[in-house]
Amino acid sequence: MYDPVNHPVHYTSSPAHCECGARIECIQITEHLGFCIGNAIKYLWRADMKNGVQDLRKAEWYIRREIERREVTSQPEQLPTEDYPSQNR
Repeated sequence: MYDPVNHPVHYTSSPAHCECGARIECIQITEHLGFCIGNAIKYLWRADMKNGVQDLRKAEWYIRREIERREVTSQPEQLPTEDYPSQNR
C-alpha cells in the first residue's frame, strides 16, 4: 500500500538493503545524525529519484552551512556514545 507520509517513494526506492535483505530507508540513517548532515544525506539519497540537480544543490547548501558552523565553533557534532537498537521498519 502506498504511504506518501510514512514511506514516500523517493525515500524507499533506494537499492540499499541490510544483511537480512530488508530495504534500508533514508530516515534509518539520517535520524542518528546532526540536522545539517542528515538533511544533506537526505537530499543526496533522493536526488536521482525526485528533483535531480535541485536536490544536489540543497545538499550542497546544508554541507556549506555545517562547514560554516564548525568553523565558527571548532566543534563537530558528536553522535551519542550509546548503541542504537536495530530498527525494523
